[in-house]
Amino acid sequence: MTDYEDPPDVDDLIAEEMSDFEPDIRYGTSAPIGARVIDWRSLTPQEARAAWGELRVWVEWFTVRYRVSESVVPVCWFKHGQLVEELSALHIAHTVAFHTSDAGFGPIGWHERLSLTIPRLARAYAGGCSRGHDPVRPRSWTGVVDEQEWDAWTSQAHAH
Repeated sequence: MTDYEDPPDVDDLIAEEMSDFEPDIRYGTSAPIGARVIDWRSLTPQEARAAWGELRVWVEWFTVRYRVSESVVPVCWFKHGQLVEELSALHIAHTVAFHTSDAGFGPIGWHERLSLTIPRLARAYAGGCSRGHDPVRPRSWTGVVDEQEWDAWTSQAHAH
């Protein structure tokens, strides 16, 4: 009889080879890497406070680092919903692009996105508060939709 060792367990070999990787990458979790997307409409008060604080720190850093003028991102940026959404998206993209798990293309990709975002930021604000904050008059849907027309229209597929 020949003495032989049992072959090593494949899962053990893979785990040993992968031990240098971050746990979320090694085990293939579907959790987002580096950042959490913010849906401003669905935040609890506690979540909102934390999200606003994190975004403020980033916006202040971003506007100084990239010399973004007040005519593009004013000091009252947080009172302008469209600016908040654009800056929030840019912040999340930046966080993910510069995450340690990035293969090296994230930073250039982020700068490409930035070049597309700057004109949108300028349009979102358009210098509306140059002499102090002017409250944004929100659009309202109250009483403007003809409900009978809506019901008639939505009762058909309109696929033709």
